Amino acid sequence: MAQAEERGGSGALRLVAVAWLLTSVYYFYQYVLRSAPAVMMPELTDAFGLSAVGLASLVGLFYFGYAPFSLVAGVAMDQLGPRRVVPIGAALLGVGAMLFASGDPTLASAGRFLQGAAGVFALIGAAYLATTYFPASRAATLIGATQMFGMAGGSAGQFLVGPAIAGGVAWNQFWLVMGAAGLPIAWLLWRYIPPAEKAEAGHEGWARKAGGAMAAVFRNPQSILCGLICGLMFIPTTIFDMVWGVRFLQEGHDVSYSMAVLRSASVPFGWIIGCPLLGALSDRIGRRKPVIIGGALVLLACLALILHGPAGLFPPFLLGLVAGIASGAAMIPYTVIKEANRPEHKGTATGVINFINFSLSALLGPVFASRLMNLSGGAERDLADYQAAFEPLLIGVGIAILLTLFLRETGTAVQGAAPAAAPQTTN
Repeated sequence: MAQAEERGGSGALRLVAVAWLLTSVYYFYQYVLRSAPAVMMPELTDAFGLSAVGLASLVGLFYFGYAPFSLVAGVAMDQLGPRRVVPIGAALLGVGAMLFASGDPTLASAGRFLQGAAGVFALIGAAYLATTYFPASRAATLIGATQMFGMAGGSAGQFLVGPAIAGGVAWNQFWLVMGAAGLPIAWLLWRYIPPAEKAEAGHEGWARKAGGAMAAVFRNPQSILCGLICGLMFIPTTIFDMVWGVRFLQEGHDVSYSMAVLRSASVPFGWIIGCPLLGALSDRIGRRKPVIIGGALVLLACLALILHGPAGLFPPFLLGLVAGIASGAAMIPYTVIKEANRPEHKGTATGVINFINFSLSALLGPVFASRLMNLSGGAERDLADYQAAFEPLLIGVGIAILLTLFLRETGTAVQGAAPAAAPQTTN
């Protein structure tokens, strides 16, 4: 598909830039809702009458909506265009927040699932706009900048929402206000996202074309590698930091609640720096694999020190911040999967990597929660329980490094050296 400059000059490019920016704001909004439960776990436990494991499972329903609807969102971008689906996603995300505010476990469960299912259209929509209307040489930078917005929301969902809840704001009031915010966001998205070009006439039905695109992406081994690498690098943030990070610091290191919230928020704040920085570095050198491996190695070292390092060895916010910066390399596979598949499947490719990535979070979140409860015997948890429960995170990042060695380099430096190389879609 042609770039925005070829479709109407600088005015069209500015319009697309506004659309991408608004979709990234939608992603910020989604991430606030995704991360906020971590700073109100005691309030939610009392409101829903659930145990720590039960509440973690309810909160984790976000990923059970997010993962499968990644495929729906990706195919919808390719077949319908972002203007028809992204605004609907933002509105439904607000509805999910309002359901969560009900205080009823059944309605809250449905709301949390809906938050995930509707929220996935944010990243996939922003990535679609970035890779469809802007030059390929900016792809990793723009996708990294998109994730920067998301993690800014994740950080705000902790270090802004936490003090608000501690200051007396009712937890359900927060969710009601955030739910109402979805409607103006949805209107702005509908107003500024450009309409998709009309599809070429053909005899294939919509479902057949969508199924063919999804099959082509899934059959490409590079797609599976991208999803696994990304997912294994995301889990330390999505499961450890955003669900258990505050309690780990409180129960494992006797850190006060307010300080634990700020220290936990340093991880998504690090993503804010790392995503655009490492994406720009990858675009600058024209290679993807060295940046992924370098980021994963730094993340591995930080995780080992967070879990097993002596207290006070580093300044309080340093390890979380550096871990977040290094985790930004997890967004580079989102660029690789687009470069490794056919251009007309870019939305589907984003959906596939998102599906694999967050399926890991959805499936392993309850596993880590149950493992932690079993190790503590249901009693008060201590540092040794957290160390043993989250030790597999180190193994997961190590596996991500090994898998990256088998990833095909798709950066512009290699494309320039071998212009005839075509993306693989079948095996």
